[in-house]
Amino acid sequence: MRSEYVIPGLPCRDLDDVLPFYEALGFDITYRQLRPNPYAAVRRGGIELHFFGVPAFDPEDSMGSVVVIVPDTGALYEAFAAGLRAEYGKVPISGIPRMTRPRTKQGTSAGFSVVDPGGNWLRITSVPDQAAQDPVEGGRLGRVVAAAARQADSHGDVDAGVRVLRTGLARHTDAPMVEQIPALVYLAELLVRTGDATGARESLALVLAVDLTEPERDVLAAELAEAAELLATELPT
Repeated sequence: MRSEYVIPGLPCRDLDDVLPFYEALGFDITYRQLRPNPYAAVRRGGIELHFFGVPAFDPEDSMGSVVVIVPDTGALYEAFAAGLRAEYGKVPISGIPRMTRPRTKQGTSAGFSVVDPGGNWLRITSVPDQAAQDPVEGGRLGRVVAAAARQADSHGDVDAGVRVLRTGLARHTDAPMVEQIPALVYLAELLVRTGDATGARESLALVLAVDLTEPERDVLAAELAEAAELLATELPT
């Protein structure tokens, strides 16, 4: 049993910016003070984070980043997503705060990122030995999506992720639809982040135009649900 542990301290402009967000994610506020300096602590299971307030702080300039290793990234994402939908009516995918969806990235297993209202990144991943064993699935375009996720979700370079996806889709036009649709849905998500609503709608229109079999719909259930959520919450007509 480990006797050492580390609790990261992260900046924010105001504690009232970040604390309601973390409560929506299912964290409990375990400590808060206003003087002599604003400071608070939150905990959810084995995840504990501390925050200090800096009134002149700009979340856009934050370089705060924490790696959170959990047994099941998918289960934690679903729990976080449910809390965000209850609080905000949707899972925010652009701006600050936001949360990416779990995707396999080159060299890692499926993980996701949370950017809190202080601009701090929580990089959620699975334990290292599981990550090393998880191959990238989805054929040629699966590898393209993994490369794009590394750029857009891990590095925060959304424009690079868009370029990777567009290049891959143009190169692999003969790929089966079960490969193309995840790439098209992810492209739509990234285009929403860049503010290109027209491009996002065009990408999703290609998805909706495909006549899928029931087995294909079962395989693509998560992607089709994401497409529907994007249309309902990010691209309403």
